[in-house]
Amino acid sequence: MSRTASTKPAQPDTWTWPEERWRPIVEKVRAGRSLKPASWPGGARCAVALSFDSDHETLTLRWGDGSPGKLSQGEYGARVAVPRILRLLERYDVPATFFVPAVVAMLYPEEQRAVVASGHEIGIHSWIHELNSALPPEDERDLQMRAADKLEEIAGVRPVGIRTPSWDFSAHTLAITREMGLLYDSSLMADDEPYELLEDNEPTGVVELPVEWIRDDAPYWMMDRFSALRPYTPPDGVLDVFRREFDGAYAEEGLFLLTMHPHITGHRSRIQVLEELLQHIRSHSGVWFATHADVARYCKEQAGL
Repeated sequence: MSRTASTKPAQPDTWTWPEERWRPIVEKVRAGRSLKPASWPGGARCAVALSFDSDHETLTLRWGDGSPGKLSQGEYGARVAVPRILRLLERYDVPATFFVPAVVAMLYPEEQRAVVASGHEIGIHSWIHELNSALPPEDERDLQMRAADKLEEIAGVRPVGIRTPSWDFSAHTLAITREMGLLYDSSLMADDEPYELLEDNEPTGVVELPVEWIRDDAPYWMMDRFSALRPYTPPDGVLDVFRREFDGAYAEEGLFLLTMHPHITGHRSRIQVLEELLQHIRSHSGVWFATHADVARYCKEQAGL
């Protein structure tokens, strides 16, 4: 029987690298001291920070794809999902953070104004959901700065935080974020709790609010008809993961941060997961619901940064 040739990419010769080559790579962006506060505002036991990445059509546009079918999947996020999510957040009196690509803000300016008017935060989330690590440094810098300007122009509030698209973080992203004077990033995964980012082993004063794929709706529910990407977890299974993550944060008196996408979570069968999760969280005393900016600002103040 003939053997099928492997399509796995060849491993680079990293075993030949001297320490002075691999160590700077590891230490370029690193987790510094924990910024988990001794207590949360008002004596709360746990902080809850909900976020929505309003990618909409940019998930298709970033590849130069003009498929009306794929674009319509993103359009659902603006047309149906965001209004549905805003109504749910209002019903439970929960603030949230919406990370918005500049192109989405340009397509749906009234959506962004409605988000801000409802008491929620808008954060930077790229220009057109481009991949940071695929860009020359000068292009990444230009796009990140222009995205912040465009969000401020449309929403009327200057963003203070960033989440990179697809959590793609280049060797230059943190330097650009520092140059812009941003309060926080929410793209990295080195802890459950907030921490200070280091660059080349030096403290930066930038707060990291860590994400994780298990606390994101996309790995469970993304769908692409032309690939093997298929939803494989039923709503109850996703609810169980999210609920357990909150229960763990509550037990450890820490932060529960959840990432969602309107065009994914905003569907009828899935918005129920968010509502049931909010009911579960609301059944616990001593929970502080806050935007990402509120959490980052409080942690930074408590740490004396």
